[in-house]
Amino acid sequence: MKLRLLSLTAAMFCVTAHAAGKDMPTVVPESAGVDSVPLVRMSEWIRADKMDVRSLVVVKDGKIVFERYGDGLTRDNNYELYSVTKTITSLLVGVLEGEGKLNPSMKVAPLIAKARPDLAAQLADKQDIELRHLMSMSSGLSYQTREGTDPLYYGAPDRLRVAVTARAAKAPGTDFDYIDVNPVLVGTAVSVAAHEREDRFAQKKLFEPLGMSHYRWTGVDETGSVAGGWGLRLRAVDMAKIGMLMLDDGRWQGRQIVPQAWIKQMTTPSPAAADYGYYCWIQHVVEKGQPEFGAMGFKGQFITVLPKQHAVVVMTSLLPTDGGLRDATYLNQYRRMVNDFILPALTPSTRPVATAARTEALTEELERSNKTQGVPGAAAAFNDAPES
Repeated sequence: MKLRLLSLTAAMFCVTAHAAGKDMPTVVPESAGVDSVPLVRMSEWIRADKMDVRSLVVVKDGKIVFERYGDGLTRDNNYELYSVTKTITSLLVGVLEGEGKLNPSMKVAPLIAKARPDLAAQLADKQDIELRHLMSMSSGLSYQTREGTDPLYYGAPDRLRVAVTARAAKAPGTDFDYIDVNPVLVGTAVSVAAHEREDRFAQKKLFEPLGMSHYRWTGVDETGSVAGGWGLRLRAVDMAKIGMLMLDDGRWQGRQIVPQAWIKQMTTPSPAAADYGYYCWIQHVVEKGQPEFGAMGFKGQFITVLPKQHAVVVMTSLLPTDGGLRDATYLNQYRRMVNDFILPALTPSTRPVATAARTEALTEELERSNKTQGVPGAAAAFNDAPES
């Protein structure tokens, strides 16, 4: 029996072994106190409903206990993260605060104007906006997005020049308004303070220290700038590293990457919204009041941190986008995964025991999932295809 269990375990994880050099270790769920039965049921439901879930990863105590890929994808694929990118930008602000180069109360317009004096006139009405207002989506700026054709996203030769056309309509810090000019301004502040492009600063301060691979920040405009709010592509296991970094108060493998005080600050609700900090959603996924925070991106990209369970959940997908920020279909589907399956798996009533039958059931379900192509729940854009 023991030999059979070992051989099943080896078969279960051989598909990702080649990429595991700098990644978290992969273990049988039961060895980490996680019940694999609810995870199998969840995967069966995803497959039966033909959801286009590209990757789904659960980490417990720094160990990967569940790693599911659909449609022939592997650990080496990366995915467009959409607004999960904003959370990375917030972490970079934290790094710069630790270096004494930025702080939440810093006025952004004067900082940007020094680097871009050609935009001084457009920045004149934004003198009272601080970094914290931009990161909490309470800048008071008004911007009318042109659905499908807005140059702010990928068409503008100078994205910042488009962003500063936003009008200062309300006093900063009063109302929550989720608009994408905010992270463009924050990303610019990061670049100015770091004296280099945001993506290159991220590579040095986050991606390389965390041992990431196959990452790419797309959408570089003609000025050489990336957007602070979208365009980043990461592997699912590297998204999980970001979650673990936040779970462990900014530390990775004993090294302080982001100041602990910043992690606490970005995961604390802002005055403008009880469920949003500094580019970080709070109590947005888990029901029954359990501690939870993380990142969310359009079409169903998630990093969810569960402090009480010392766990992280990651998903990339192409799910239906109907609804709003707090009730989108992709969010509700993910909520069901976490609340009805993943949390029960992480909190079994009695410690589960690894058996050949359990491991075989999980192995076979992961293999079936990898051979199953989900049906996209939203129209696939040019940037939605996984890369390797």
